[in-house]
Amino acid sequence: MLRVIGIPALLVVVFVGVYLSMQDAKSSAPTPADQQAISQAQSVGAQADFGQVVPVLQAYFDQNQTFAGATLPPGSGVVLVQADATSYCIQTGNEHEDGPGGTPQPGPC
Repeated sequence: MLRVIGIPALLVVVFVGVYLSMQDAKSSAPTPADQQAISQAQSVGAQADFGQVVPVLQAYFDQNQTFAGATLPPGSGVVLVQADATSYCIQTGNEHEDGPGGTPQPGPC
């Protein structure tokens, strides 16, 4: 008799656990304000990363009068995607910057 009562009770507990888990997942989904804060944090991080390599690119330009052929310091986390005589595009994560004089923008170069 105990088995007959035990199996339905176990199923009820499992279903209640699944329901509560689903409710928690819904309530902890990022809100638009959370998404905006995440985007701002990524942009600030990209500015810091780009701020480390822009002087390197400018020094290369000052010596060679072109950005073409420039290299970035290893470990900077920034990739030089495009460089020509007068401009460049650097990228890190989901942000890019067209330079010289640009600001971080979302998306790739």
